[in-house]
Amino acid sequence: MGYPDNVLAAEEQVVLHRHPHWKRLIGPILILLVVTALAAFGAGYVNQTDWEPTARNVVLIVIAAIWLVIVGWLTVWPFLNWWTTHFVITDRRVMFRHGVLTRSGIDIPLARINSVEFRHGLLDRILRTGTLIIESAAQDPLEFYDIPRVERVHSLLYHEVFDTLGSEESPS
Repeated sequence: MGYPDNVLAAEEQVVLHRHPHWKRLIGPILILLVVTALAAFGAGYVNQTDWEPTARNVVLIVIAAIWLVIVGWLTVWPFLNWWTTHFVITDRRVMFRHGVLTRSGIDIPLARINSVEFRHGLLDRILRTGTLIIESAAQDPLEFYDIPRVERVHSLLYHEVFDTLGSEESPS
């Protein structure tokens, strides 16, 4: 799935589009599994009681409501945040957009980028992710966390910056 063309300038081309690494979804998936198992156990237990049907139905509705709130808050919401977070490199700029209800973002023109770094620990190296650090002429360095294949993105961005500048140092 490409990045929406309506946010691009005329003749601007997307070079790379990434969502954060899927490791951000491990916690929400585990929460979904645990909460669903607990709700199923609770519902099964309530169904085995000899309570009067109205009381049993009220308790089942309460279990379902609690399950729905927890899953919505700790599983669906993080997934939507992940899905609506975009790291995009075009032939002119780096764009970062995030947010579900309130969107925010930053654009960094390639010509304003002074340096590009990456950082990743052992677990990040195993999962092929990391933090991309971009230093521009006007701001403190910006850190973008959980970028999939961060070394490849780093190299690609480095080449795009030098190609944009037309530098003699441009790698071939």
